[in-house]
Amino acid sequence: MIKKIGLGFLAVLLLLASILAVNTLRKGSQQINVAPLAVISVDVAAVAERLGEAVRLKTISVHSDPKANQDQFEALHKLLQQRFPKVHASMQVERVEDLSLLYTWKGSNPSAQPILFVSHQDVVPIAPGTESKWEQPPFSGLVKGGFIWGRGSWDNKGNLMSQLEAAESLLVAGFKPERTVYFYQGADEELGGVRDAQALAKLFAQRKVRLQMVLDEGLVITDGVLPGLNRPAALIGVAEKGYLSVILKFNTAPGHSSQPPAKGTSAVGMMSAAIKRLDDNQLQSGIRGVAAQMFDTIAPEMSGFGRVALSNLWLFGPIVQKQLESGAATHAMLRTTTAPTLAHAGNKDNVLPGLAEATINFRILPGDTQESVKAHVRNQVEQVVPKEKYELFTMEEASEPSKVAPTASAQYRLLQTTIREVFPTAMVAPGLMIGGTDSRYLGEVSDHIFKFSPVIATPADLPRFHGTNERIAMSNYADAIRFYHRLMSQASKATGN
Repeated sequence: MIKKIGLGFLAVLLLLASILAVNTLRKGSQQINVAPLAVISVDVAAVAERLGEAVRLKTISVHSDPKANQDQFEALHKLLQQRFPKVHASMQVERVEDLSLLYTWKGSNPSAQPILFVSHQDVVPIAPGTESKWEQPPFSGLVKGGFIWGRGSWDNKGNLMSQLEAAESLLVAGFKPERTVYFYQGADEELGGVRDAQALAKLFAQRKVRLQMVLDEGLVITDGVLPGLNRPAALIGVAEKGYLSVILKFNTAPGHSSQPPAKGTSAVGMMSAAIKRLDDNQLQSGIRGVAAQMFDTIAPEMSGFGRVALSNLWLFGPIVQKQLESGAATHAMLRTTTAPTLAHAGNKDNVLPGLAEATINFRILPGDTQESVKAHVRNQVEQVVPKEKYELFTMEEASEPSKVAPTASAQYRLLQTTIREVFPTAMVAPGLMIGGTDSRYLGEVSDHIFKFSPVIATPADLPRFHGTNERIAMSNYADAIRFYHRLMSQASKATGN
């Protein structure tokens, strides 16, 4: 009897192993074969110095003052005119609102839908107290050790300048696009694009412009970031999470701290209970949507158990999900995130405040909405706080999740092809942009909005984004120019419009 049970168990294991092996082997690579691209000549030293010049300008955007550092933005505009004479002689340049720029490179075929390249001029400030931790001064724009150093070298003057370098090179060679090519350089992206990017979307709508493709900053080429993947992974953002901040206000009678009310009924107590409830009971997590699409594409490129697990999520899904949830970036791909960010109450240590206020920020996964998130907040808060004791408000800066750009499209395939041509060792997969970009406002004028920056990032590089020692390798910057040069020349053809 025991022998029969053992044989039966062994048979089940063999069957399971066979199923896992078949599923793993059947999931073949989704990477396209691309012929090597002849390397486009770039004067690396010269382009690095020009990017350094742009980095030296402190184009820091400020929420409270739209005209803050205007002299620095104007100096950048002047620098662009000087360094890219062909661009400025051949394209129409207009202001969007006050400081953002829209370049129009007129195409020869007016019936072909135009394309748009998006970047931004503004940068985030240096965190106070961290200046001494920079290996090079943060606005030095120094070219040293094979890198261009400084705030904006990666985010986002690297994209802005490499796009114009590519366009200048094409114009010098006599290239003429069939499609009209737009370049938008925002001045308030780091503030959410609430002034200028929204104005750009309205401008396109008023002019009845329908964009064939949009490429904005976004996900990058990670190298050594994904365990089990032994090659760089170029992730194309095909969707962007939405943004919502809710303000919870808790009201009660103020009083003296020597006579506190019943447990959990003070304004601070109710606020604390509500924050904890929301933090403990977040929205549903799961490997679905864009995340599922990404891991399905990555699976065949993995090695070892990682390949088996990602190819058989029907069995290993809970294990994979738990591992993904342990990392901040991967966790954010799986759910609408909940982040308590602000709390205010009281003005004296011996006085019970009558009002406490908390702000909770949500980055909304495609599939959820602002309304569904607010319903979740109310449901959870009212488990610990009476309905009449709190009010819910929403901050003005809010957006729904973007549409998901189709990967079964000529536009996505062109991006995939170009990446493979310029970065031949990289695999390409769709991904979810968890931060915010200016292109989130353009959903009404294009169905093909992609968020990708041709920047190679190792685990050591990721903290540099908005952090200390921001830099980009000179060789990587040269490849970014090659990437945009190739993409512009191919995407601006009208074939297949």
